[in-house]
Amino acid sequence: MVQKQIEVDCPCCDSRLVIDVLTAKVLKHVPPTKLDETGRPVLDGGRWDAASKRVKGRESRGTASFDAAVGKERSREDELDDLFRKAQDKLKRRREDDLL
Repeated sequence: MVQKQIEVDCPCCDSRLVIDVLTAKVLKHVPPTKLDETGRPVLDGGRWDAASKRVKGRESRGTASFDAAVGKERSREDELDDLFRKAQDKLKRRREDDLL
């Protein structure tokens, strides 16, 4: 199985870098003070809570815009009926004008 990312220790600052193999971009930079005794990044519960709040905020915006789009689509039939009636009335008036 091919690895998608690799972890490398920076020779200059001893930070742990997580690099995407396909794009050769640094995905994560962890300073040596944030590493545990095994060399893995220390997980911070506060970061998880903050990320969770951001995602919930996006969900509420997405739900609101979806509800607005559904409401607009429901009223779309009435709007199209009104446009069709107006076009019929306009055509009827033109025919009457042409007959006079």
